[in-house]
Amino acid sequence: MHRPSPGFSHTALESALQTVSIERKGLEALEQALSGPLGVSFSEAVDRIAESRARLIVTGIGKSGHIARKIQATLASTGTPSLFLHPAEAAHGDLGMVAPGDLILAFSNSGETAELAAILAYAARQNHCVIAVTAVGTSALARAAQIPLVLPTSAEACPMGLAPTTSTLLQLALGDALAIALLEKRGFTARDFGAFHPGGLLGARLRPISDLMHTGDALPLGQGSLPLRSVILEMTRKSFGCMGVINDNGELQGLITDADLRRALSGDLDATTAADVMNPAPVTASADTLAQDVLHLMNQRERPITSLFIVDTAHRPAGIVHIHDLLRSGLS
Repeated sequence: MHRPSPGFSHTALESALQTVSIERKGLEALEQALSGPLGVSFSEAVDRIAESRARLIVTGIGKSGHIARKIQATLASTGTPSLFLHPAEAAHGDLGMVAPGDLILAFSNSGETAELAAILAYAARQNHCVIAVTAVGTSALARAAQIPLVLPTSAEACPMGLAPTTSTLLQLALGDALAIALLEKRGFTARDFGAFHPGGLLGARLRPISDLMHTGDALPLGQGSLPLRSVILEMTRKSFGCMGVINDNGELQGLITDADLRRALSGDLDATTAADVMNPAPVTASADTLAQDVLHLMNQRERPITSLFIVDTAHRPAGIVHIHDLLRSGLS
């Protein structure tokens, strides 16, 4: 599909549909290219970066620079030590940021960006591996790179063919693919991701529940032989609306909630024991469970759970968490 001339009258929606169609074709071309020589180079780049103990220096200028900054941020947040180096500043002292052994990932659609010259010359002198993302396989950047990642030629969505649109989308897609391939190769987990994202809702979701649970004397616990009168006192003191029932080995055997107590209040509070009214199969979680998963566990039931015991590998209570603890942490 080709763009009409700038003077052609068409609706904004028609323009949007044409843009999406053109860019979609570019992504389809990229997908096909990854099944050929580009895929071989891509795999080589992933292996080279994953095997390196140094950093990945990401660079680019103009629209390619904006893409490079985004890809560097994604790489850093998914376990690939990296930093962005501005080509113009590199020539004025910032080349000092590049340490021995660092790899360089350079973005330039034309591959002839003059501002990259200082970085490429420095890389050649210091024997840094250069990985290039460019649409021109014969360009200066591609020739300077040990691993050139040559994008397929695709039409820009701009009706004049001037504003970078499809070309930057392909750079972004390939950069994201690189970051995700490295994430998977390293076995990067949600817990690892959470360590790099401690703030905001994302940080709250990815915290292990051990960061939020109450421990020690705060736990409402008692043995199965405890009379209900004493169960009421324990639940009142600890204010979680429940009590965990443990055996002589400290293992969690059951749970008594406010609802269980209400159903038993018509009986003899001294003759009825905790074991008589407890739920023998309470829902629990382990200390390394993510906060978001605990919240889902508490809410997915027909009658949501307000307090949940956290147990160790021997099924001994290690902590307890209340729904309010999760909400205060930023989860909702």
